[in-house]
Amino acid sequence: MNPLGLLQLKPMLSKFRDRHPKFVQFFGYAGNSVTVGSIVEISITDAEGKKIVTNIRVEQEDIELFQQVTQLTGK
Repeated sequence: MNPLGLLQLKPMLSKFRDRHPKFVQFFGYAGNSVTVGSIVEISITDAEGKKIVTNIRVEQEDIELFQQVTQLTGK
């Protein structure tokens, strides 16, 4: 992992939080509800209305990864 890259990423994450506070709040709330076996589904609708959807079944390793990222980003 590149420590300099993480330092460069931090201000970008801060600006993202400022632009999309509801999105960040949602993940803060939802993150407390995600447990092993939960299914996380994400959909994107592009400017033309085309929708794509994917999902994952959460495993213990995923939870550990998200905890590490949360600690690294300070949120």
